[in-house]
Amino acid sequence: MKHFLLLFLFSISLQAQFHISGIVKESGSNKTLPFATISTNNGINSISDVDGKFEINSKTTIVSFTVSYIGYNKIKVEVQKNKLFFNLKLTPKTDRLNEIIISNENTALSIIKKTIVLKNNNDPQKRLSNFAFKNYNKLIVSANPDSISGQIDSVFVRKYKQGALYKIDSTNYKFKNTVSKRHLFQTEKVSQHQFSNNQLKETILGTKMAGLKQPLYEIIAFNLQSFSIYDPKYELFETKYNSPIADDAVKEYNYKLLDTVAINGRSSYMIYFKNKKKSKAKGLEGVLYIDQNNFAVSKAIMRIRGLLNISGTHEFEYLPEENIWFPVHKTFQIIKGHNDDDINIFGGTIQFDGDIEQDFKSRKKQPSDYIYLRSENHIFDIQKNKNTPIENPYFTVEINKNAFDKDESFWEQYRKDSIDIRFKKTYSELDSIAIKKKFANRLFFGKKIINGYLPIGFFDLDLRKIFSYNNYEGFRLGLGGVTNERLSKNFRVEGYYAYGTKDGIFKGSIGAAAKINQQANSWLGFSYTDDIREIASTSFSIEKKPYKIYDPRPINISTFYNYISWKSYFESKLIPKTESIWEIAQAEIQPKFNYAFNPKNQLYTHYTMTTAMVSLQWSPFSDFMQTPTGQIEIEKRFPKFSFQYTQSLGRVLNNDFDFSKFDFKTEYEKKYLNGQKTSLLFQAGYALGDVPLTHLYNTSPNNITKETIIQRITFGGKNSFETMFFNEFFSNKYSLFQIKHAFNRVTLFKKVKPSLVLVSRMAWGDLDNPEEHLGLNFKTLNRGYFESGIELNQIFNGLGLTTFFRYGPNQLAKFEDNIAIKLSYVLNLGF
Repeated sequence: MKHFLLLFLFSISLQAQFHISGIVKESGSNKTLPFATISTNNGINSISDVDGKFEINSKTTIVSFTVSYIGYNKIKVEVQKNKLFFNLKLTPKTDRLNEIIISNENTALSIIKKTIVLKNNNDPQKRLSNFAFKNYNKLIVSANPDSISGQIDSVFVRKYKQGALYKIDSTNYKFKNTVSKRHLFQTEKVSQHQFSNNQLKETILGTKMAGLKQPLYEIIAFNLQSFSIYDPKYELFETKYNSPIADDAVKEYNYKLLDTVAINGRSSYMIYFKNKKKSKAKGLEGVLYIDQNNFAVSKAIMRIRGLLNISGTHEFEYLPEENIWFPVHKTFQIIKGHNDDDINIFGGTIQFDGDIEQDFKSRKKQPSDYIYLRSENHIFDIQKNKNTPIENPYFTVEINKNAFDKDESFWEQYRKDSIDIRFKKTYSELDSIAIKKKFANRLFFGKKIINGYLPIGFFDLDLRKIFSYNNYEGFRLGLGGVTNERLSKNFRVEGYYAYGTKDGIFKGSIGAAAKINQQANSWLGFSYTDDIREIASTSFSIEKKPYKIYDPRPINISTFYNYISWKSYFESKLIPKTESIWEIAQAEIQPKFNYAFNPKNQLYTHYTMTTAMVSLQWSPFSDFMQTPTGQIEIEKRFPKFSFQYTQSLGRVLNNDFDFSKFDFKTEYEKKYLNGQKTSLLFQAGYALGDVPLTHLYNTSPNNITKETIIQRITFGGKNSFETMFFNEFFSNKYSLFQIKHAFNRVTLFKKVKPSLVLVSRMAWGDLDNPEEHLGLNFKTLNRGYFESGIELNQIFNGLGLTTFFRYGPNQLAKFEDNIAIKLSYVLNLGF
């Protein structure tokens, strides 16, 4: 869930006792010099960042340091008492500087090509058949109090005859006072990592979060940076970039040799890389340290700059027996970049304020401008080539049952740095605040609301059941919900009751289920339902429908059937990376429109159907976490596959028809670094045997039969055919394909930022024995159906406009009848 705001201040060590910082520039042009080498007298090596800035922290006093840069004269700086910031300027060498730079670029490219050729020989995950290690992680959200002005400002408001009224602004004063005492948030984690059969699994031995007795699984599973520097795609803050040492990297990146430095007593080339085509806000850049002997990566610094400035650092230890560099330390850091909008991640838990106000004038710095996030990983207890089998290898992350109950002695044995006063106070103060302000209750409440439920004691009210509208029932008013874990974690009762103002009929459902397997989240249940459903609609029982305040498509549906059903079911995640529902149901079906089914010359106006059904969703490329309370999909990857098979059960319980139904759906999404996204959908179904129209396929039409285009304007659906009229086509076998491409939102005005989406849909189908279905006039899809359109979503306050055009063999005679104009609405809850 991409969903909390993460922040960071570059290269701030909270435990250091001696601190110097500065900026490196060219003397003549005053331009900053990125990735200049800074070496201290006590053996610390660092580099300036992409803005020429550097910070060094040391537990011992720094007497002097040197600054060097290829093509410039090296300087030595004496550290004077009470001077901790240095504005340094390097002078270019006068001897053939241009030729040197060109030569270094050619040399760098040669080094990178050798690194790419030899990377399989240097990658621990390729060289070692298996390995294991432990990892201590500490994540802090904080700010440097020294960088914050603690002044209380007076803001002029209004003048009176008696004098002037002033408003006091103490925001920064209060913020500085807070971060001087404690951090804003912090968490710790100790994990056991195992690698075998090309898979890396993490088992969390202990974890704690300030202010939360039970940590948030979503934060625990958040992937901030890649483990391996050798992966073809390097991941930074859940965004994948082509690696600077991928097979095709030299086509995408420019390289420059900066310097040579010693790491672990071995000489390494220091090579700067930057994407050739990407802007500073989009491309990956950084520095690779390449061992001069084996051309392995001995250190790496990866950065992106944009709305957020993000960096990831990888440090390695040389293992002489294997002649490889093994990762031992990783850091991840974020600070605010340049943006004119407020940025919220994780539902606004952390927020960056925009740089520009409505009057487009520079605004005063806010506390969010100083906030940073720093995550640090220390790898230790490395074990190589010990063939210990991995338990439950289909889980990427697994949390031990007692991971949340570790005492202070557990953490003291794993912490790699001494902790300061602010770190200690953060736990005690945030825990106290959490109890006082009932954070746990708020968190419980927020999670329910996101999923469409309002918790009321031990009962979750289903917000989707309160109000809806369709053309048959009119306004549908109701109440429904399910008991929650406050009543029982192993038993639930659920149901709803509804009334249609137009048809004047009450509907409802009641059911109960018991959990029979904790780890697989397996439930066994039963239910009774008396309700209506759209005819020929396709739904996969296993799919969880996202919460919507409104669902626009049913508004214009008029043809429903009533079903009274008894159902027993079993739902489980027992099969790895798969969710499934198995059910047996008996239903009495009554079409609520003029229809009769006439198979084998026997007329049915209502009928009984007894069926067995299995519905499953398979996510083979996603990553899953096993928690003490069940399984969570922590990284959604595509494609995903949904299967559903329905079989009638002979003459069991007065079943009237013999038939089988097979349904399949697959989805694929690709997100691009520039913010664009392509979505593909393929869906198909096949029904054989005696299947009434109510249970066939209509391929989700969403157009009403009105005379003019204006009269047909309604709200558009997500994956529906906007130009296809309701009840126009029916099939017992069909396939459909949809492609969508969403471009970046374009800022026209401060609050007008439309999102352009191009959409094309097509469908094919056929119907065996159409003469058996009496009462409705309809066509089949044997000649195919095609429509394309443009969506301009979120033009203003979530409202948008879409236009679709119908073409191909089923195009209508009147040109305007092929056009559908729809409204769209996107509600951004900030999650």
